[in-house]
Amino acid sequence: MKTEGRNAVIELLKTEKTIDKLMLEKGAQGSLGLIFAQARKRNIRVQFVDRQVLDKESVSRRHQGVIAFTSDYEYYDLDDIIADKKSEKGGFIVLCDGIEDVHNLGSIIRVAECAGADGVVIPKSGSASVTESVIRISAGAAEHMKVAKVPNMNQAVETLQKNGYWVYALEAGGEDIYSENFAGNIALVVGGEDSGVKRLTKEKCDKTLSLPLQGKVNSLNASVALGIAAYEVVRNRLGR
Repeated sequence: MKTEGRNAVIELLKTEKTIDKLMLEKGAQGSLGLIFAQARKRNIRVQFVDRQVLDKESVSRRHQGVIAFTSDYEYYDLDDIIADKKSEKGGFIVLCDGIEDVHNLGSIIRVAECAGADGVVIPKSGSASVTESVIRISAGAAEHMKVAKVPNMNQAVETLQKNGYWVYALEAGGEDIYSENFAGNIALVVGGEDSGVKRLTKEKCDKTLSLPLQGKVNSLNASVALGIAAYEVVRNRLGR
């Protein structure tokens, strides 16, 4: 797997993941110089190449002078995410029900990491996976976020409920999100770009919550909607 771009590689270097090698543009300066210094500390092999070589290796065409080569992304088990809570006030997990666009998935992972979520859950089929593009779009947040890939989203909801989670679907036609007191273990389900949360998944959830839209457009981008909802959870937990 290739991780491209300065921010994404910097975040990768902060983790304990094995990096096979780094390709850096010749004459590295500024943040590229800092990346080289960190790589040297970790005894990572660094190859200095011309920009044309990076252009040829790049998937995104936005390498910014650096590409890191690692093994394929390693997914976590949902049970591991449930067991490893970051907050004393309860677990916080995000479920992506059919997010097919890599830009949305990357943005969702970034929001989840910034909001202190324990992990993100995606289905094995009908969804974008964690790719080089997703890692880049997440600005490296995917390197710090546990992502589980499950065979069945409805079973994942049931597993969370059995472990004491209150599962909310973010969807139109639900209760006002600002009237909810997010306490204990929380899971937010965000749906696909066109279809939203699937009907059976929504029926499995404990409650459906909606954002009060004030304009003429009747929906928000999935990652934007999650961002608002996730920080409502954060606000409640901060007691504000």
